[in-house]
Amino acid sequence: MKLVYDIADKPPIRKNLIYAFQQLLAIMAATLLVPILVDGTGTYMSQPAALCGAGFGTLFYLFIATKKKSPVFLGSSFAFISPLAGAVAFGFLGIFLGAVFAGLVYVIIALIIKKTGSAWVNKLLPPVVIGPTVALIGLSLCGSAVNNLNNTAAGDYNLVAILVGVIAFVITVYASTKGSKGMKLIPFIIGILGAYVIALALTFIGNAANIDALKLVNLAAFDNMQIFKVPRFTFLGIFGAYPEATNKIGSFADVISIFVLFAPVAFVTLAEHIADHKNLSSIIERDLITDPGLDKTLIGDGVGSIVGAFFGGCPNTTYGESVGCVAITGNASISTIAIAAVYCIILSFFDPFVCFVNSIPSCIVGGVCIALYGFIAVSGLKMLQPVDLNDNRNLFVVAAILVTGIGGLTLNFGAVTISSIATGLILGIIINVIFNKREEK
Repeated sequence: MKLVYDIADKPPIRKNLIYAFQQLLAIMAATLLVPILVDGTGTYMSQPAALCGAGFGTLFYLFIATKKKSPVFLGSSFAFISPLAGAVAFGFLGIFLGAVFAGLVYVIIALIIKKTGSAWVNKLLPPVVIGPTVALIGLSLCGSAVNNLNNTAAGDYNLVAILVGVIAFVITVYASTKGSKGMKLIPFIIGILGAYVIALALTFIGNAANIDALKLVNLAAFDNMQIFKVPRFTFLGIFGAYPEATNKIGSFADVISIFVLFAPVAFVTLAEHIADHKNLSSIIERDLITDPGLDKTLIGDGVGSIVGAFFGGCPNTTYGESVGCVAITGNASISTIAIAAVYCIILSFFDPFVCFVNSIPSCIVGGVCIALYGFIAVSGLKMLQPVDLNDNRNLFVVAAILVTGIGGLTLNFGAVTISSIATGLILGIIINVIFNKREEK
């Protein structure tokens, strides 16, 4: 699609503030969910702190590492949920040290690529491999979208929740396809807020009539709300700001344990990092693997994770939701992503906003994610357009990636688990290298 705003373009400031807020909403749910999944008590992991860390990590990625050439947001990585859960036993210092180890793996790989060049990446990951892998990233998130749509976290199956989620999706689609030029640039804001108004009205009716199925909005999220609230930053915990939460690294063996938890996962997420940047490259029609270069994006992701974890504990990763937002709206402006990052930092101190986000029904998030995750999957399929699938050599590569990835094949090596996406990609690369060598004309 033709971009409305290219990387270096700067939309009018008033409009840009709205566009950036949309980016914020696109990445918000996942970024705030990771701390809850890791530490539901909030002793060591904080949602506002993770939000602030994502903002600082993204700013480092945009301005220092990639020099304003790669328009993507870095948010809390789901791949590190298990390592983070293990690191909680070592306190704030253990959590941060784990992020440092993960980030250093990226930096080391980046330095190797800087020395050897990135041409081998394009040879190793041609469209026949990277296309189905990008599609797989979107398709692997389908379960998350449907679970949210079903309002699974709230308990029993709820047809009303599904209806409201579908309404959120329909409003988003209408704004993106039938709306005015301005509406087409903010379809997610319109979809989320429109459905939220409906859900809020149903919640009031449900409270009045005592009908549980209608109580969609989590009004309890606003209990004990403050206007200004300093997040529980990781660096404050490291220096003993919270007496009830101590640091528990007592020996070198503990450090090794943390390294084993985090470092292998960084190798696994490398595949998703490359796939996200390949996908974004196809959207903005500019090869990010060569300019600014894979070494720059990896350093941005790795050091960005360390910066983010210093504040919020969570290692970061490039967000498919952000890429999907760029694809749907046609807005690839770096300034929009940067303002969204600044929003994260400022709003992490503004308790009413965090409470509002936590009050949004998961069914609305699921409805909007149908569009976001769908665009990621379709972007991957579009990469396959120049590939001759009548050639069985190509067909089997795509089949290997999609079947093992969607089927959920993982590889477990003790404490290390290679995700189904990485497993599919590895198998696809092997099949392509062995059977897909072309005879020179």
